[in-house]
Amino acid sequence: MQIESPLVNELQLGNRLNDAVEHHRRGEFALLLSMLSNDACDMSQFQVDKNLSIDEKLYKQLHIPKPQALVCDISQQQAINHAGDFYESGLSQFHLQQALKPEAVVTRGKYDEDLQITLANCDLLTKLKHQQLVPDTSALAQNEFLEQLTIQRKMSETLASQLYAVA
Repeated sequence: MQIESPLVNELQLGNRLNDAVEHHRRGEFALLLSMLSNDACDMSQFQVDKNLSIDEKLYKQLHIPKPQALVCDISQQQAINHAGDFYESGLSQFHLQQALKPEAVVTRGKYDEDLQITLANCDLLTKLKHQQLVPDTSALAQNEFLEQLTIQRKMSETLASQLYAVA
């Protein structure tokens, strides 16, 4: 028995190993087993690009499509919306567009929903502190002055209405 090139894995053996077992040829079986490489890195299924991440290697090796985006941050990019395709062309067009460019499962802004609600109820200074930005003191001073004026107007209106009510 002559083998042209040294064997590396089971795929290169073909049916020779099976024939050796079936016909009780122990010497050939031992020779073929000794030619197999013990190093997993020599096996073809483990030889993929070295500069790819583990996830990219698995997607490439198993021919799996990229996962659907779970969250689309609309503050940084335009959200994908296939609702118009569904209304115009029906369900088949929607499925086609979803397969080509999948929509995100959830669309939201920069922060989670609870944090967005909380920040919406906060004043400007608190929002700026949360974003770790230095507040513009001139704008804050101007806002405080305007707030004081509105408070004084409201107080004068309530006092005037009370005075007219008494008189």
